Amino acid sequence: MIKSQLRGLISHRGFVNLVGARFISNIGNGLSPIALAYGTLSLTGATGKDLSFVMSARIFPMIALMLFGGVIGDRFRRNRIVGGADMLGSLFVAVSAISFIFGFASVPLLVFMGLLFGVLNALWWPAMSGVLPALLPKEKLKDGNAVVGLLSNLGYVIGALMGGALVTFFGSGWALLIDALSFFTAGVLVWNLNVPAMEKRERTSVFSELKDGWFEFKSRSWVVTMVIAFVGINACFEALVQVLGPLVFNEGSNGPRNWSFHLAALTAGMICGGVIALKVQLRRPLLFVMIVIAISAIWDFSLALSSPLLITLSCAFVAGIAIEIYYVNWSTTMQSHIPEESFSRVNAYDAFGSFALAPLGIVVAGPLAMYYGVHTILWITGGVTFVSALLALSMKSVRNLR
Repeated sequence: MIKSQLRGLISHRGFVNLVGARFISNIGNGLSPIALAYGTLSLTGATGKDLSFVMSARIFPMIALMLFGGVIGDRFRRNRIVGGADMLGSLFVAVSAISFIFGFASVPLLVFMGLLFGVLNALWWPAMSGVLPALLPKEKLKDGNAVVGLLSNLGYVIGALMGGALVTFFGSGWALLIDALSFFTAGVLVWNLNVPAMEKRERTSVFSELKDGWFEFKSRSWVVTMVIAFVGINACFEALVQVLGPLVFNEGSNGPRNWSFHLAALTAGMICGGVIALKVQLRRPLLFVMIVIAISAIWDFSLALSSPLLITLSCAFVAGIAIEIYYVNWSTTMQSHIPEESFSRVNAYDAFGSFALAPLGIVVAGPLAMYYGVHTILWITGGVTFVSALLALSMKSVRNLR
């Protein structure tokens, strides 16, 4: 069954290049959080507070400009927006890499490079979600999302495992330099995709188009409910991955290696979740995905309990399965129910709302962990994730969407 699905997807021009680009860039994405986190903590006098500032720098401008990125994504060729953002972003990552290699890295420099990268992410995110629907017919979107997710996550696992070794033996600078090269390569591949130009339509002002996108967004109660639920879920997840996890494993020389194992286990679970999503057709996708998202809180709880490494790795794996099953089914549901001409704007409202508190989660995670203890904060992040997922299921439109 899977072989025939793959053959059907490969027959569509540009799909292989898109998958290749996501695989390559995610190798860099696997390297980046480990290299940046432990590179920041290695700076003289750096604390958890500094780590929060550096790791949140990319997400602040992304959230602030996301809605305008959605308008741009509905006006111009989405693959050119994605490819251009990746190639330009590689330069900012390269500056951070060189600063570590030559010994002039500082928290202000890393924050500034992160802010610039975040501006590009505001353009990249809404446009990227609309590239696959331009390559595949609607009936193949679920399979396409699953395969893109599988290869992307495989790349992330490779990058995370490489990241721990590179940071331990060669330093953060070289790991970030590979990250920069991966972004540039992926950008070239996506830029050259043969994606049709956007259909010509009457152009109105940016704010008028944002208003139209808002009406499309709020007219679907299941979209609004899911976005509200993920305000808390994403804030807690980003705090865990960007700050709390590295702080848990910041003792001893094996800290970067052990945390890279967790990121690899998380992504290995996502690969497994992608296979499940490819094989299983869910009649009520949002009902199932929010149940598994609630279960994913066991990763936070296992770290809060200082469980043995094998247990926390297993919980990270389970969380990865849940996240990927959610992602594939949510992407497919959005791509199937939202009109193509307004998709980037609706997706921008989705991302804007879902990640609205993610920067705050990252910023406050470090100081709160220093004051109350990292394990206490992990209990809170796990609890918020669990409760938010279950509250979303109280809405009939979420439970019954087919």
